[in-house]
Amino acid sequence: MIAFLLAPVYLAINAYILLWIFRFIDACLSDTRAKSVKIICAILYIFLCLTPLFAFLLPASDLKKTVARTGNYWMGVFLYTVIIVAALDLIRVIVKRVPALKKCIPETKRFFVSVCCFACVAAAGISIYGIWNAKNIQVTEYTVDINKDISQSDSLKIVLAADLHMGYSIGYCHVERIVRQINAQNPDIVCFAGDIFDNHYDAIDEPEKIKEVLRTIKAPLGVYACYGNHDYEEEILAGFTFSSQEKVEIGEQMRELLEESGIRTLEDETILVDDRFYLTGRRDYSSGKSGITRKSPEQLLQDLDKTKPIIVMDHQPKQLAELADAGADLDLCGHTHDGQLFPGNIVTALMWENSCGYLKKGDMHNIVTSGAGIFGPYMRVGTKSEIVVINVS
Repeated sequence: MIAFLLAPVYLAINAYILLWIFRFIDACLSDTRAKSVKIICAILYIFLCLTPLFAFLLPASDLKKTVARTGNYWMGVFLYTVIIVAALDLIRVIVKRVPALKKCIPETKRFFVSVCCFACVAAAGISIYGIWNAKNIQVTEYTVDINKDISQSDSLKIVLAADLHMGYSIGYCHVERIVRQINAQNPDIVCFAGDIFDNHYDAIDEPEKIKEVLRTIKAPLGVYACYGNHDYEEEILAGFTFSSQEKVEIGEQMRELLEESGIRTLEDETILVDDRFYLTGRRDYSSGKSGITRKSPEQLLQDLDKTKPIIVMDHQPKQLAELADAGADLDLCGHTHDGQLFPGNIVTALMWENSCGYLKKGDMHNIVTSGAGIFGPYMRVGTKSEIVVINVS
């Protein structure tokens, strides 16, 4: 519903950008040549701006994958094109209203063409940087003290990863980089905090190879996961999910991939790991769309031995106070991507109590990762792809 409400805004912004392109062509070419070039550019531009819709409508196929990936890249380039062009237009309006500035800036075709070339180079440069930055998986490290006996070495090394979004944009190569970084940390245990998939199992290339590489994760205490809001089989249009069914489910193929990869999923379940600490995996906050009401923090943790450390995996960083009051010592989350693309990081910081990083809530430590993968455009600007190392003592 939101996607359809925003559609007129999206189309209006695209018309605004296309108008700039036409002005640029008029400034560069004669009237005769400009007309044919504008027709070609308009057809290409309209196709690109409609690729998210085409991908939504196409049946599962290689063509759908290609169109969806094109649409994802397009949305990233489009975002920074709009920001740059809008900023330049704002500067133009200000200059026109300030006589001293108006005298300094020539109103010539050559200057306008130079400004348009700058906008193209800037948008392309930011997009290329964003692609490189998304591929560069960094390691963020935290040390937390829990006033409980962890036994054995009195320390525990956890690697937290979330938001892989395996599908149209994330495939074997990116997953292999994630696994390589995880193993380089020599973790005791690995936790995947949801959104392992990108709503479509059929969008994943080479799932068998992905299973093989996930099975190479080395963690003596095991590899565990909880599900997120994108681990349900649903159609996506411009980042918004749709379903023709009353209930949506986590796909059986998704479950099988994780099981065959040696990853144990916890859905409102708690296990005692090595008789040292509890690990709880929560159903996602959105699990109501599958007809299941997730348990409250109190229901999940009330019967546990509170003298042992209690670690919780919860995809979305919600109910922090309730988890702390229920006795959780460490809460591991993802979901936010830290906004992924500037200025999204500013927006998420306003939306979430802890949009990324570390927060102490009562006696509980909450850690939110910006994610090891991406959603939509294979780009990160102003944020980072990461795995998180948590040293618990």
